[in-house]
Amino acid sequence: MSDLLRNACTFLFVPATQPERLHKALASPTDMVIADWEDAVAPAEKNAARQALESEVATLSAAQRARLLVRINAASSAWWDADVQALARLVAAGIAGAVVPKAESAAPLAQIAQAAGPACALVPLVETVAGLDGLDALAAAPQVQRLAFGHLDFQVDAGMQCEENEAELLPARMALVMAARRAGIGQPVDGVTVETKDAGRIEGDARRALRMGFGGKLCIHPAQVPLINAVFAPSKAEVAHAQAVVQAMEAAQGGVCVVGGKMVDAPVLQLAQRTLRRHAWAQQRP
Repeated sequence: MSDLLRNACTFLFVPATQPERLHKALASPTDMVIADWEDAVAPAEKNAARQALESEVATLSAAQRARLLVRINAASSAWWDADVQALARLVAAGIAGAVVPKAESAAPLAQIAQAAGPACALVPLVETVAGLDGLDALAAAPQVQRLAFGHLDFQVDAGMQCEENEAELLPARMALVMAARRAGIGQPVDGVTVETKDAGRIEGDARRALRMGFGGKLCIHPAQVPLINAVFAPSKAEVAHAQAVVQAMEAAQGGVCVVGGKMVDAPVLQLAQRTLRRHAWAQQRP
């Protein structure tokens, strides 16, 4: 798995039919950009979206292409075969891979992997009850690097009517986190926050995702990106504490010790090391 995709916290959607927005997104501090061939593109514009993206990718630098994913159409759609063929060309040109919507089984993922080759990273988007049931198979499929949660579609499929805090979705979210851990892939990516101007809601949703074990969030507006990045970047106090833990454990030669009046042992050290890795990633972001 590439360090870029493993550590990415923000994934910003842009319609593939609007190349000017693609360039703006790549100039923003988002970790990854998702050019969308699915929900953001009307049926009559699907072919144009593929052609537009292939033309724009040719103008991008290698570093920009490495930050680019494509959300293709679902395997059950009429556009699947053409999307997979176009995706293979884009991966050969250097983009990172694909977000696969309505993911429910490993078979379509295997088809993409075979067509696009081993360089194609896959991010299955879990949006249905069947997808939730198939989590372990999705997470273990070849070339899958992260799982993502499409919680809005999931609510519709499951017949749910969630409160604002989405407490009803906690079991589903936890299932994604556990499946990713069992498969040894990167932490999953939580769904979008539909509010684009409510900073409190955006930050609150990101904090919940962080607490639950998600490694990032899907974004629908550039204004959400810095807010979410800031949540996933440890505070100065968290970094200082993590450094103190690492230093104390080194001095104790791996034995149990005390930092700030609290016991420090191996799990605390692992959390501190994770905090420092998150800090290092945040520091290198543009």
